[in-house]
Parts: sequence; structure tokens; C-alpha cells
Amino acid sequence: MRLVRDGTPASPGIVIGPAYVLRWEIPRVPHGNVPAKEVEREIERFHQAREWAKRRIREIQRQTAQRLGSVEAKIFDPQILMLDDVDLIDGTVAYIRENHLSAARGFELRMLEFESEWRRAGHPMVMDRLNDLMDVELRVVRRLLGLPDPDLDLRGNGEKVILVARDLTPTLTVQLDRRAVLGIATDAGTRTSHSAILARALNLPAVVSLGDFSEQVRTGELMILDGRTGRVIAGPAEQEQAVYRERDVKVREWEQELLLLAHLDSVTPDRQPVTLRANIDLPTEADSARVHGAQGIGLFRTEFLVVGRSSMPEEEEQYRAYRQVAEVFPHHAVFIRTFDLGGDKFPLFLHMPPEENPFLGWRAIRVSLDLTDLFRTQLRAVLRASAHGDVRIMLPLINEVDEVRRTRKLLEEEEERLRAQGIAFNPGYKLGVMIETPAAVLIAPELAKYADFFSLGTNDLVQYTLAVDRGNARLARLYTPFHPSVVQLLHQTAEAGRAAGIEVSVCGELAANPLGVFLLLGLGITALSVGPASLTEVKKIIRSVPATDAREAVAEALQASTPAEVTAMLARGISRWLDLSLFSGRWNLSPVD
Repeated sequence: MRLVRDGTPASPGIVIGPAYVLRWEIPRVPHGNVPAKEVEREIERFHQAREWAKRRIREIQRQTAQRLGSVEAKIFDPQILMLDDVDLIDGTVAYIRENHLSAARGFELRMLEFESEWRRAGHPMVMDRLNDLMDVELRVVRRLLGLPDPDLDLRGNGEKVILVARDLTPTLTVQLDRRAVLGIATDAGTRTSHSAILARALNLPAVVSLGDFSEQVRTGELMILDGRTGRVIAGPAEQEQAVYRERDVKVREWEQELLLLAHLDSVTPDRQPVTLRANIDLPTEADSARVHGAQGIGLFRTEFLVVGRSSMPEEEEQYRAYRQVAEVFPHHAVFIRTFDLGGDKFPLFLHMPPEENPFLGWRAIRVSLDLTDLFRTQLRAVLRASAHGDVRIMLPLINEVDEVRRTRKLLEEEEERLRAQGIAFNPGYKLGVMIETPAAVLIAPELAKYADFFSLGTNDLVQYTLAVDRGNARLARLYTPFHPSVVQLLHQTAEAGRAAGIEVSVCGELAANPLGVFLLLGLGITALSVGPASLTEVKKIIRSVPATDAREAVAEALQASTPAEVTAMLARGISRWLDLSLFSGRWNLSPVD
């Protein structure tokens, strides 16, 4: 029976082959208590299993470094840190000692508590780490129960297969035999999970978040997996197979062309230069951004330093992270966004009570200015990193001039302390603001008097302008950056920046959308920042589309009254220069109803 599922594209590529459904799970731990005299022995067994798991993960890490590289190998650092986490260790020991539980049962209960806390946090960065939590639990529990690791020998009769599973952990993923596996399809997972990152490093096409797909498909059943669009088809017709084979050839030719663009100039055919930077979440991603041709970092999200942690990060740890990125781009700007906490992401050490409307509550710059110890530590670390490159400070969710003034005062005080201590920093650093609300757009001319640059965060700007939760699937049709009101706000911000003589850049998803790039070029915004994987695609658009054509199309779109009209005008203009079908898997480029 034919079955079509659309999930999240996690690793590009089109493959056709038989399914292999891998059934694995964290084993159930028998309930029950141990005699009091055996409690200390169970505690020792837990420590032995924990140390064994660390040794095993380090060995997998070493093999990964040899096979894929040192950057990919760092993916396993969080697992090693988890196994040394004081809260995890002490909580497990307390369960064993106080309740006379077996080592396996005590560890299982503590891991359930960790999982519950992380799921409540809800932030994508924390949810991605659930994969690592599962990996650690799988390894330690199986060791304590005397069970072997899951069998990953998929060679069978020698035919390559598409691996289908409920989910995969990082250590399972990296141990897959590339000679036996064509691609990966999982019910759960995200594009930014460590398993997905490893799939891309292994050049294994992958689609995640497919619901209950692993329960619907059978081993041996023929499948098509399109890791670029996120579609899987079980039991495809011969005609479908032919279509996807043809598409695979076309996409490969397109990707080969993109590879050649990485280090070519980012300039339009009519010689309009466009600064193309990268968005990153982790310091290690800076190298990938440079390889893909980034001209610096337009958005360095710093929440990785705090989300999911039970204590504030020290200044030295932050300084090393910021310096690492600055040194990758010694001749280009690195925009470091201060902690964008709140909404759906709070570190565990804040113990925040729930809010009815967290995205309209205590978040971003509001949190930082209230928690000055946390903010001062970060500002000092960024100032110190500025001695190693063109490091710029970017403030999220600014709504008032006073928020910038207060931040400048804190910076001035920290500068004085650094001078007194003889610690180097660049006194000519730049401080700018993210424009993410209609309020910020309306006071942009005034903000420009206090800011050295503007960066448009289009994801939140669309959400706050249209009163549409961007994570609500039911409202997805209404969440569009091509709504006339959003286009007008983008236009006003660009005009305010030009009048003040400061750079206006865009670091939201709009900067990676083909129609969005065309729109932004037409608005005269010539500094864009996107994920490393999108850099060459965006550069292809820039090098293909004359800026004059974009300006003409956008002048017309600014008069439109509906999102459908805006989209149609932009699509008509860009289609003269590009085949939009090559982008249609990632972006909805059809007019909005």
C-alpha cells in the first residue's frame, strides 16, 4: 500500500531502496528494592557503569574524529559532561541510598526527572539535547542490566537499505555502516539534533519528525526518501521512481554549481555588493560558515551557554567561546547577540514561574537588564573578545531608547574595570539593536541616534506584527513575511537606517528565502545573514538577480494590498532569472490565499 509522509528535511539527497525497520529502545528496568546491605554495592555499580560509559563514548568520539573530523567529534562532549553532572550523580545516589533501589532503577528515575525538566523548557536547543540524554541512558542502563549494545549490522543480503526507526541517538548514528545504509527516516528528531548533524557529516540523506512512520512501514518495502524536501514514500509507483531519479540528477547538478560559488564574490550582475554572513548557535559552527564562504557572523546566538544549565556560565568560559569565533574571522565582523532568554527558553538556574503569555513577558533585553550580574559577566566577556577581531554587540527585542542607554552605561562601567585591571579590549566596538517589533520600527529614527547598526529579526517581527504564533501549525498559513504590513515595516527600517548612515542587516529566516532575498535586495538591504548550509544558495540568488530588477519589483509590491499579491509580484520578478522549482521543497513560494 502506498504511503506518503512529509517530515522535516535533515540531510539532503534522494535515495530509493528497501526499508529496514530498526526496533530498539531503552530497556525496561525491573522494579523492586535491594537489601540494605547491598545499597553501597549498587552505588558502586552505578559509578562503574558511569565510568564505563564515559570510556566507551570517548572511544566512539576518537573514532568519529578519525572518520569525520574533530568538529563532529565534539558532538559527544555533552554526553561526557552529563555523566559527570553533579545533579545527575547525587540524585541517582540519593535514590539508591534512601529508597534501597537498584542502580539501574535509581538512574532511570533520575533520568526521567531530567527529561521532564528539559521537555518543560520547550526550547529547541534543549529539545535537541534529549537525543544525547537518551544516548547516555541507553548505554548506562544496558550496562547495569548486563545487556549488549543494539545490533547495527544491517548488511543482510548485501543490499543497501533505508534505515527506519522511531529515533536514533548520536552514538547509534555515527556507528552506521555507510556501505549498508542509503538514508535515514525517523519518527522523531529535529534538523538540529546531534543525530541529524552526524547524518549530514556522513552524507546520509535523512528525514525526521515523521510521526508514526516506523509503525506503518515494513522491512523490505520499497521506499523513496527525499532529504531535501522532507518527503518519504513507501510503496511508490514506477512512474514516481522515475520522477525522483530525474529530480535527483537535476538537484545534483544544481548542488555542484552551488559548491563552485562558495568563494566567489557576493555581488549582483549589475555590481551591487551584498555582505553575506552566517548565523550560528555554537562556536564550532564558525569553521563551517567560513568554508561555505561567509563574510563574518551576522548572528551568534549565545543561549547555548545557559539553556539547560543549572548554574550561570563563568566569564572565562564565555570569553573563550566568543574569542574562538572572532579568531575564525579576523578580517570580518562578528555580531554577538546577548542572551535572548525568556519566551520558550529559560536556563534551569533561573527557576522562573510559568507566564500566561511568555512571548509577551519577561524575555531578552528585559531579563538581561533586570539580572545585571548575568548581563555584566556577558558584556565583560564580549568586550574582552573584541580585542581579537571586529566583535559587535547586538541587543535583542529592543523597544525603548532607554534600554540602549542603560546597556551603554553598563558597558562603560565594565570598560573602566577592564582598564583598571589592564585587560585588553577594543574601545571602538559597535553596539546595535535588533528590530523585532512594530514598536522598534516606529521609533527606528530615534533608536538610530543610539545604535551603531540595526539587525532585522524577521521571525519575531512577523509574529508580533501579525499576532500569529510562528510555532502554531494551525495558523501556519497566516504566518507570512510577505504580508503588506510586514513589507512596509521592513521598508521603514531600511529608510531609517539609510537616513542615519548605519548598516541595516537581516538575520531572520526571510534572508534565506529566495523571494525574501529578492525583496530585501529591492528594499536596498545589502547585508544578509543565514545558516551556513544556506550561504551558497543565497549567493546563487544574489549573483543571478540584478538589484535594479529587484527594486522595480519591490516598488510594485509596496503598493500591494494582500500577501498573495506581494508573493505573485516577487515570484514574477525573480522567475526571469531563476528556476524556483529548485527551491520549492524548502519554501512555500506559491501565493498565499
